[in-house]
Amino acid sequence: MPLSRPIFFLSDFGLEDPYVGIVKAVVHGIAPHVSVIDLAHQIPPGNLRRAAYALYQSVEYLPQGSVVLAVVDPGVGSSREALIVQAQKHVYVVPNNGLLSLVPERDPLMRVFQIENPRGHHAGVSRTFHGRDLFAPVAARLALGAEASQFGTEIGLKTTSPYGLSGALAQLPFKLSAGPAGEVLTFDRFGNAITTLRLETRRYRFITAGGRRVAIKTHYAEVPVGSPLAYLGSAGLLEIGVNRGSARELLRLEEGDAVELG
Repeated sequence: MPLSRPIFFLSDFGLEDPYVGIVKAVVHGIAPHVSVIDLAHQIPPGNLRRAAYALYQSVEYLPQGSVVLAVVDPGVGSSREALIVQAQKHVYVVPNNGLLSLVPERDPLMRVFQIENPRGHHAGVSRTFHGRDLFAPVAARLALGAEASQFGTEIGLKTTSPYGLSGALAQLPFKLSAGPAGEVLTFDRFGNAITTLRLETRRYRFITAGGRRVAIKTHYAEVPVGSPLAYLGSAGLLEIGVNRGSARELLRLEEGDAVELG
């Protein structure tokens, strides 16, 4: 059995349609001994913020040298580039749309290659299913030991806004910080609001969000059922939640809403 490295697969394909299974079938056809492990497939359709956060949550726990296949691709079929991104720990196969905006916080990027020669599974590449026809074959061959340079030209590590200049790595319009001001990055399935704030000091006692001041606590049971609180989440970012409820619903929050520590 040849040596190989695992593929970790993230998408917004859901589980009702066969898209996830088809992508795995393409990988298996090229690299039958490669393990394909699901990270998440219920990312809200086209939600790049949620996908970027999911990668941020995950990458430090993956085995060194993993291949990360991330396909949340609202610009599929457009002029957006397809990339292989080599970082210190892992290699990423992604559309160039900002999916890797948070990855450098935990896995510094080193080299970027534009996929120009996918060596695809099919003779043609669908304009609507690059996950199957372009990204999966590349990920499979990388897992078997292929070099990124076999698939296309190296481009620079400079960044730009999503769907921006060709030859630049797209960056979503937010940054992580220690505060005091930040924004709602995204939400998890429980309705907890994950912010862009790292709570690196204990001088703050409250966070203001949705026009309401919310106390910073350590766990849900510190407040009554139905009450909001803020706390340091498992990914190291300040979150706003509700004990047995949804902060998104109770505080009527949206992605990008301003938050401020106090």
